[in-house]
Amino acid sequence: MTQYYAPPGGLPPQTALMTQRAVFTNSYAFIPKGCFSDIVTSYLPGWTGTRLWLIARPMSGFAETFSQYVMEVAPGGGSNSPDPETGAEHWLFFTSGLATLTIAGTGYEMEAGSYAYIPAATPWALHAEGGTPARFHWLRKIYESAPGTPAPDAFVINERDIPVRWMPDTQDRWGTTRFVEPDDLRHDAHVNIVTFQPGGVIPFEETHVMEHGLYVLEGKAVYKLNQDWVEVEAGDFMWLRAYCPQACYAAGPGRFRYLLYKDVNRHAKLRGPGAFGPPR
Repeated sequence: MTQYYAPPGGLPPQTALMTQRAVFTNSYAFIPKGCFSDIVTSYLPGWTGTRLWLIARPMSGFAETFSQYVMEVAPGGGSNSPDPETGAEHWLFFTSGLATLTIAGTGYEMEAGSYAYIPAATPWALHAEGGTPARFHWLRKIYESAPGTPAPDAFVINERDIPVRWMPDTQDRWGTTRFVEPDDLRHDAHVNIVTFQPGGVIPFEETHVMEHGLYVLEGKAVYKLNQDWVEVEAGDFMWLRAYCPQACYAAGPGRFRYLLYKDVNRHAKLRGPGAFGPPR
C-alpha cells in the first residue's frame, strides 16, 4: 500500500540539536522535514480550520513561476473561495484524510493519492470530512496562454489508476506517473510523481530551464543539487531555480518517490519580470 509522508507539525524539544540540514543557496533551497514545525505555519483569508506550510513562492532572481503549499485542513474546515487570484491555475495532490472538492459545481471525493487540476478562472471549493485532517499539496501558477491553443480542462484522478512510465533502458528503476501528456500544449506546467526503485539513478546532471519543486513523498536517496550531494528523505523539500544541475541515486532499501513541479511548453519571456525588455 502506498504511503505518503505529511508533516506532523509540533515543536522539537528544548533538548534537541538546532543544527539541521536546511540550506538556501543562489541555485537551490533545501528544507528538511524537521523545519516543518508549528511556528512556521501560515493561515489564509477565506479558509477555516486550516493551516499551511508555504514552502515555495515566486522570488526575483530565483524560481519565479510557482508557489507551493502543504495544506492541513481540520474536519469541517475548508473554503468556498480558496484563492482571489483568478489568473492562477491549481494542482492539488492529497496525502491523507478525506475532503469534498467542488469544481464548477461538480463534486469529487478526495482521498490519499487523489490529484486534481483546476484551470484558471474556474470556481472551486474544498471542505474536509472524516475524523482526521485532510492533508494535501497545493501548487499555484499564473496560467500563460498561447495563441491558437485552448485552455486545459479540469480533471480529477487518483495516481493509483495511472501506470508508471519507466524510462527506457533503466530496467524499470526510474519512471514517472504522468497526469498530463508531455505534448499537450494546453498545459504550461506539469506536476507529476517520480519513482525510483532501489538502484535507480538519474545518470547525468540534468541542467535545464525548467524550475522545480520536489517534495519527497516516500523513501530516501542522495540528490545532486548544483555542486552538492545531499541526503534526502520523506518529508524533505527541494526547490531549484532554472539551470541548477541535478542528479539522483536511490540506494534503497525501499523505493524513492517525490512530487515534481516543472514549467514547460512556452516561449522564453523577453519582456517584463525575469526578462530584459520593457513591458508592452
